Amino acid sequence: MAKIGVEQSLTNIQQALREKGYDVVELKHESDAQNCDCCVVTGLDSNMMGMQDTVTKGAVIDANGMSADEVCQQVESRLQ
Repeated sequence: MAKIGVEQSLTNIQQALREKGYDVVELKHESDAQNCDCCVVTGLDSNMMGMQDTVTKGAVIDANGMSADEVCQQVESRLQ
């Protein structure tokens, strides 16, 4: 199953993705995103420094304003 990186504060989304069978990894450090098929972030600290380093080739989903179900749908559509 796909490996999904999820920011620490998004516990409801982590739980929902685990229930769907995804391998969920908490994103605590930049290196945690490596080898993830998709990453879910809050978007609160989105590119504050204007840097554009990329550590993952997977899709990045901004969960701001979305329910756990909506995020799961986004993950599923990005992984197809």
